[in-house]
Amino acid sequence: MPSFSVSQNRGRSEVLDIYKEEFACGTIRADRSDNTLKYEIRSVKDLVERVIPHFEEVPLLSGKIRDFERFAIICKLMYEKQHLEREGFNKIVNLAFHMNPSGKRKYSEEEIKI
Repeated sequence: MPSFSVSQNRGRSEVLDIYKEEFACGTIRADRSDNTLKYEIRSVKDLVERVIPHFEEVPLLSGKIRDFERFAIICKLMYEKQHLEREGFNKIVNLAFHMNPSGKRKYSEEEIKI
């Protein structure tokens, strides 16, 4: 499930309130794994209708831009319910495996595709 999240130390959490107000959706919760607060949006509809348009208008200024572009495609495919069909699902898996290449993966791309 795609999600957008921002973490901050508790002493600097006001930025999370700004995000929540700007996007008018999502939740702020404690993340006990690293003792931070996390603002998170998990609704595909909110991602497609609120978050993605924001970052298309105000692009990221880091190397994460390529991951964002793939993330946006994945969210839009899911919004259109293409993940429920073999071709769409496999396209999403392919895009996801090209994101965050240094991240650890529990399963290979071939094990996930249908």
